[in-house]
Amino acid sequence: MGKHNEFGKEGEKLAVNFLTQKGYAIKQRNYRYLKSEIDIIAQKGDILAIVEVRARSNDQIISIADTITPKKIKLLVMGADHYVTSKELDLEVRFDIITILKNNKIFKIEHLESAFYHF
Repeated sequence: MGKHNEFGKEGEKLAVNFLTQKGYAIKQRNYRYLKSEIDIIAQKGDILAIVEVRARSNDQIISIADTITPKKIKLLVMGADHYVTSKELDLEVRFDIITILKNNKIFKIEHLESAFYHF
């Protein structure tokens, strides 16, 4: 496995720990439906958070959150819709992004709630 893949998996573990500490229950990791993959599905109260995790080991000019394309958003929405429908859930669905920036051995984690909306 490449170093970037290893860091991606490490980032997802950090995100799960972060969400758990914030009171979220992790419902699913790496949920797949067709071409959609959702990194984390978490619930807190009556909110189901569909979480995309973005990890990077350098601070480039473009924001990590801005690297999520309209195509990726469409796939996340499709996957979320399938998950909610298949589980017959009646919850508010929110799309979040957790960004993890690693600088040397220090991690900076940001949680962007309601990072984007689907109309």
